[in-house]
Amino acid sequence: MGRILFVASTFSHIRNFHRPYLHAFSIRGWQVDVACAGTPLELDQVHQTYTIPLEKSMTSPRNLAAARQLRALIRENRYNVISCHTALASFFVRLAVIGLRHRPLVACTCHGYLFDQDTPTLKRLVLSGAERLTAPVTDLLMTMNQWDTQYAAAHKLGRRVAYIPGMGLDPRNLPPVTPQQARELRRQLQLPENAFVLLFAGEFSHRKSQPVLLHALSQLPEQVYLLLPGQGSELEACRQLSQTLGVSHRIRFPGQVSDMPVWYAACDVVVSASRIEGLPFNLMEAMYYARPIVASDVKGHHDLLAPGQAGLLYPYGDAAGCARHISHLMDKPDDAYAMAQRARQTVAPYLLPQVEGQIMALYRDLLSQKGTFTL
Repeated sequence: MGRILFVASTFSHIRNFHRPYLHAFSIRGWQVDVACAGTPLELDQVHQTYTIPLEKSMTSPRNLAAARQLRALIRENRYNVISCHTALASFFVRLAVIGLRHRPLVACTCHGYLFDQDTPTLKRLVLSGAERLTAPVTDLLMTMNQWDTQYAAAHKLGRRVAYIPGMGLDPRNLPPVTPQQARELRRQLQLPENAFVLLFAGEFSHRKSQPVLLHALSQLPEQVYLLLPGQGSELEACRQLSQTLGVSHRIRFPGQVSDMPVWYAACDVVVSASRIEGLPFNLMEAMYYARPIVASDVKGHHDLLAPGQAGLLYPYGDAAGCARHISHLMDKPDDAYAMAQRARQTVAPYLLPQVEGQIMALYRDLLSQKGTFTL
């Protein structure tokens, strides 16, 4: 029986994006373990969970302790494969593998490098340097957008670099929503009947750049409302900015929500102002529910929206450009409808039934290097 360890910064990341792969290994007779920071979550098909002391700051001494703990865990359990996810966890688990006499195969999934061509030089050098340091023990590197794929291949950041269309959007988690459900949510949010509703769901962080959306809203008519579900360190700053801009009455900050399908159905346009992305699930979900999208022109967004003209892209940070695109969709409902239909068609290759087989085939190819275990 083979043994595989999934590692990520949080258990919620594993739960939200990797349960199909935990299941795929488990039903093939593999022992599946998971190691993450924070409070463990119940995960089906998992043999054992381990809590490791990872912290968000790359330079935290606790992360070195986490690497030592991972190294001891890998030695003790003699894993055949490590599957690592999220930038921080991926770096420290690969650091732990360096120098092991009998090391496992390492499959690293890049959910989006936190740098691109516009990242300040020092930050880019530090982040890319971490990837180069761990490249020799990265047997398989899976990337989700064209910029990351081309960068990883050019700089040889893995023994094999393979593009994947995300981890797979699971239609089973995206039930149909009735018009009545959407109307009820709009009523609960106290939105006027004629409201033109924008939606962006995401963590309140500098990277997500919600202030751009607030500035765009201030340039749009009074009938336009903005829904911002989510939590994070920048939430209070965004609340204060909405008051400064005089748009607080047109914004809803509902906190974390769990029924996202209803929120997509209740909005007219999905928006995003992110500085950098991998391949964002929130936009794929919006596309699945046939919502027109206005988003910043960054990697990940560009991959999803540009090829099939499934959305409108504006330069990052350009609130006026964002507002112009939203105005266009307000004024041209036929264009908005056509875009929404293209979005639904464009997202098809990113659905789990299409993606899972591609990813498991990459794992099978990886295992063929040793020839001992198969899937």
